[in-house]
Amino acid sequence: MSILLFNPDSDPALASQLARLLDAQAGVLEQRRFPDGESYLRVHTECKGRRCVILCNLFHPDERLLRLLFLADTLREMGASEVGLVTPYLAYMRQDKRFKPGECVSSRPFARLLSEAFDYLVTVDPHLHRYHSLDEIYTIPSRVVQAAPLIAHWIGQHIRDPLLIGPDSESEQWVSHVAGLAGVPFQILQKERRGDYDVSISLPDLEQGQQCTPVLVDDIISSGRTMLETLSHLQSAGLPRATIIGVHGIFAGDAYTRLTQIADVVTTACIPHLSNQIDIAPPIAEAVRELMQQRDTD
Repeated sequence: MSILLFNPDSDPALASQLARLLDAQAGVLEQRRFPDGESYLRVHTECKGRRCVILCNLFHPDERLLRLLFLADTLREMGASEVGLVTPYLAYMRQDKRFKPGECVSSRPFARLLSEAFDYLVTVDPHLHRYHSLDEIYTIPSRVVQAAPLIAHWIGQHIRDPLLIGPDSESEQWVSHVAGLAGVPFQILQKERRGDYDVSISLPDLEQGQQCTPVLVDDIISSGRTMLETLSHLQSAGLPRATIIGVHGIFAGDAYTRLTQIADVVTTACIPHLSNQIDIAPPIAEAVRELMQQRDTD
């Protein structure tokens, strides 16, 4: 019996790709909101004894989480043999430490909620800064799809003489990995953040890269302030127009508009956006198959 793939939120392109790659049937949902704002959800596809996969991109988690949990619970009540979650952007990973007394380390309660609702988890390059792996906070099997090979391939196909630049120490793991796979040089700059919109970046050493095309790589592009500050330095140094590559393009506020005025912007298809140029469906489908095979042998 084929896999059932449910897509409770609007990511039809990725859902269609995954359904084809997994030979899955698209599950039919009825969803709406009551006048008081509460959610109504109904599953129209028989799922008793079937493997169910939910594709739910959690880049706006507070808007999606309750409906996602309701769907997972309903599928179990209807007799699904397993319920897995595919979320290319895994939210609430950035708050991984209590910086001030009383702060919620939100990555941990969020992980408990998802671990209790699902049998396994597939995501793309979660923000693992102080955690070494998802296993530190998630209690279900997980697979992390790495975007670095996909980005390196894209760079090799589209950028001539690239110099990869990471705007801060947290980006080093992404930039060094991509640079190694692509066989190109890279530099990591130093960032000082004084607030959400107040960021300063060190000047890069660009002697080796004067004839190169600067390529800024980071896992998350949100406010864009870090990238904008870095681009300002690159412009002052007289470098060619840069390319920005993000694994997760959140683009809060006018970030995308401001960035595209001075650079070319490319993202993976983790979060649906017009900047998507790097396909993620094949490795995600492979990760789902691996987890299903693991469950079969356990």
